[in-house]
Formats: sequence, C-alpha cells, structure tokens
Amino acid sequence: MINNEQRKTIEEAACTAREQAYAPYSKFKVGAAVIGGSGTVYAGINVENASFGLTACAERVAIFKAVSAGERDILAVAVCTESGVTPCGSCRQVIREFAADCPVYILDTNGSSRETSLAALLPQSFGKGDLEIAE
Repeated sequence: MINNEQRKTIEEAACTAREQAYAPYSKFKVGAAVIGGSGTVYAGINVENASFGLTACAERVAIFKAVSAGERDILAVAVCTESGVTPCGSCRQVIREFAADCPVYILDTNGSSRETSLAALLPQSFGKGDLEIAE
C-alpha cells in the first residue's frame, strides 16, 4: 500500500511523462508511472511505430524501466490520458507479473483522478503461481 504523498507523486509523474509521448499516428498520448518496492518512481510513455504492432504502451515502458533497475514488486500504477482510460489487456497482464494486486490510478488531462485495482481490471488473473508444478 502507498500513502497519499506517494500517490500524488506517481500521478504527477504520469501526467508529466505524457507530454513526451511519441504518438504521431493516433495522437493518443499516454503517460504512466509505477512505484517499485524500493519506493522509487519510474515513468513511461507510449511510443508508436509506423508498424502499429510494434507500439509500446506507457504502462509497460514504466514497468520495464523499473524491472531493468532491479525492481520485482510494483506497489501502484498511475496512467494519464486525455480521456482517463484504463490500461489495455496486455498492460494489465504485465502489471500482474509484478503485482498480484495493486491500486491503479486513472487520470485525465482535466485533473480528474479515480482509483481502481488490478484485481478489478483483471479478475481471475493468471500469474506465476499458476505455473508452479506440484511435487
């Protein structure tokens, strides 16, 4: 669980990062931020590609930055878009890899913020424990 100050920090990081998004095709800019188990905040942006399938979502970029810095636990996620949409299915599954459940803060560019959870966004999820083989 994170405190209100940490929530404010990742929300601001997500919205600040959004400004750097590379979205020349869709014009749909996304910023995200996660807080790792160490308390460090990692921000990410969506990076589009002319070959649309190669586009990287902001949430996954933020998580991959955290993991590449040695984090293995994600405590919370913040996502900032113009309209306040939730993460896509692929991002939900990547979040699940590093958090069985965590708060997910959804923001829009008008300053609105709402909280949901990974469990609400990805019920009955598949995770590491489902791959463990009984002896």
